[in-house]
Amino acid sequence: MADKRDYYDVLGLERNASADDIKKAYRKLARQYHPDVNKASDAESKFKEVKEAYDILSDDQQRARYDQFGHQDPSAGFGGGGADFGGGFGDIFDMFFGGGGGRRDPNAPQRGNDLQYTMTIDFKEAVFGKETDITIPRTETCDNCHGSGAKPGTKPETCSVCRGSGQQEVAQNTPFGRIVNRRACSACGGRGTIIRERCGTCAGNGQVKRQRKIHVKIPAGVDEGSQLRISGEGEGGVRGGPPGDLYIVLRVKSHEFFERDGDDIYCEVPLTFSQAALGDEIEIPTLTEKVKLKIPPGTQTGTYFRLKGKGVPRLRGYGQGDQQVKVTIITPTQLSDEQKELLRDFAAKSGQSTHEQQHTIFERMKRAILGD
Repeated sequence: MADKRDYYDVLGLERNASADDIKKAYRKLARQYHPDVNKASDAESKFKEVKEAYDILSDDQQRARYDQFGHQDPSAGFGGGGADFGGGFGDIFDMFFGGGGGRRDPNAPQRGNDLQYTMTIDFKEAVFGKETDITIPRTETCDNCHGSGAKPGTKPETCSVCRGSGQQEVAQNTPFGRIVNRRACSACGGRGTIIRERCGTCAGNGQVKRQRKIHVKIPAGVDEGSQLRISGEGEGGVRGGPPGDLYIVLRVKSHEFFERDGDDIYCEVPLTFSQAALGDEIEIPTLTEKVKLKIPPGTQTGTYFRLKGKGVPRLRGYGQGDQQVKVTIITPTQLSDEQKELLRDFAAKSGQSTHEQQHTIFERMKRAILGD
């Protein structure tokens, strides 16, 4: 036993460590070296070493003997330590990574899986909501056997090999001590029960695949990526467990005129030069109707006008967003000689020629850049 490391050194503890210190050290190292997590070549041997140290030091009587005799304990069995690795890697992994610290009951009710369905809707359907039906494939509890898998009038029997535990234990002696590995029972496949007469509808599975029509209510104000949860419309539970949920992920088509940003709607409206210069009253389409918008004289391109309350209904709250209207002045591209002359005359009468206007703009840019 000269090559065997001290158990306290294995766990990185002082000899006066408390039971809580031992447990914390073991949990940390077991997570680090568990073969299902650590793929290093020596991870398994280190995990076994840590487990052996913990089994001895966590037991008051075995720890007292170890403190007195070390690895030469005359009362120990094969391998000196007499450690029993009951549970194997699978049970310990469950204990640390979500198994609840104990052996799972293979006959316990199990919740059904959640399902996800992607639905594409129109822009206005997202704004105002809609009701529709969808059809999804899902696993449901068999109506004939009510999920037992057994022929009606019969019931599953407890497995005589594993006595309902769903696991078999195989023990072997190794240089690290006596190891007890647990694996799925070969007789019942880990279910803990055996079905002598199978249900003719589900062939003993307790579940069947069906196409199910579901009514969906999409609330007003949803947006791209919104997710709806419909409780209990996922896959059926196992052994009487509750069904899972259905999650509907929404994809929203774009609109040819409107764009959306949160609860606000944006659109762009063209104006002629004369409308922008002289002012006008124009008709603007909204999500529900057409409204009048007054354009003041001298409006510049890129100006935004707000139509209050003409946006999207707020999904979680009261009221609606706004509609933002951006005006863009359209420059005419095909002018007659008469129109060109009128524009030149306008420029002249306004006090500056087009050349002078360009020069003035250039000078402003120069001053901004050079700081003059």
